[in-house]
Amino acid sequence: MEFFRIKRDIPFMKHALVFNAISFITFALAVFFLFTRGLHLSVEFTGGTVMEVAYSQPADLARVRSTVSSLGYADVQVQNFGTARDVMIRLPVQKGVTSAQQSERVIGALKAADSTAELRRVEFVGPQVGDELVHGGLLALGMVVLGIVVYLALRFEWKFGVAAVIANLHDVVIILGFFAFFQWEFSLSVLAAVLAVLGYSVNESVVIFDRIREAFRKFRRMNTHEVIDHAITSTMSRTIITHASTEAMVLSMFFFGGPSLHYFALALTIGILFGIYSSVFVAAAIAMWLGVKREDLVKAPARKEGDPNDPNDGAVV
Repeated sequence: MEFFRIKRDIPFMKHALVFNAISFITFALAVFFLFTRGLHLSVEFTGGTVMEVAYSQPADLARVRSTVSSLGYADVQVQNFGTARDVMIRLPVQKGVTSAQQSERVIGALKAADSTAELRRVEFVGPQVGDELVHGGLLALGMVVLGIVVYLALRFEWKFGVAAVIANLHDVVIILGFFAFFQWEFSLSVLAAVLAVLGYSVNESVVIFDRIREAFRKFRRMNTHEVIDHAITSTMSRTIITHASTEAMVLSMFFFGGPSLHYFALALTIGILFGIYSSVFVAAAIAMWLGVKREDLVKAPARKEGDPNDPNDGAVV
């Protein structure tokens, strides 16, 4: 399905060096902010108090969040748990204040705002749980990267696998750099978005790589950068349809999903935008610079002895 077709190939690879220089600068800034500012980790990673509060009627999450924030909690997570009448509240650690003291103060404020508020459960999430989540997240990231390399090396060529991993890690680091620079809260949902971006970006790279292989087979007089330009240009309509429809869904979560989905959708938005950029200007360009050529993807058919179509058959040496 295509909305339009570009008849003349766009010379993307002609400007690959400039765009990759911009990409490298953006990547370096992201790494700099990660080391200097660090991530603003949520309660799941740092530890804190988790409360479950029940109401007699569907809870007004905005009102609950405002009540808890008025107690001095800047980073509080409020969301429904199970039903619309059950609310889960995550409070960050406060020095010199126990989990019981935190919960008593919060439930007191909530009952003052709504007498039907009832405390169901209080738990303290220790920082050791956060360490386990960090290790688990890094392990998941490593397994995804390894899977991408193996898959692309088997389906295409190892140069494409290396190029795709560099491009995808470029997307991940830039997402983390945005969260470090603006000090947005990094939660489990954001980690899930980062892992989703990895799969989403590699899908775009695979489509372009597949078109590159087809173009190598079809256009034998084209050189490598002309083949890559043709492959990217021929996928433009598909890219616009796919990414526009996905981004429409993500933006609906961003604007109407509430605070619990805000940073999740924001991470996906950044990942989608940079995923398009990296698939075109990073992955394809790196594959070109690694020296991918027609012989890597198009295997010459085995010559049969006595083939009348073989000009060399029967030649005198």
